[in-house]
Amino acid sequence: MLGSYIINRSPVKTGDKLSTENVLKAMKEAGKPVRPGDIAKTLGIESKEVSKAINTLKKEGKVHSPKRCFYAPTE
Repeated sequence: MLGSYIINRSPVKTGDKLSTENVLKAMKEAGKPVRPGDIAKTLGIESKEVSKAINTLKKEGKVHSPKRCFYAPTE
């Protein structure tokens, strides 16, 4: 679990820059590889929105998958 780290409890639009930034920040704060569902619970948004943000971050080279279904920042 990511702990009590909360960035934004209101839903954000798909592809929204704020969404990808929040997801990346939550991953960095977790300090370990996390699942999209864990990030979704922490941020108060839907898991599918987190997955879309992760895909965008992967294309930008900011996130990698060290093991199946887990993601971590590359920085």
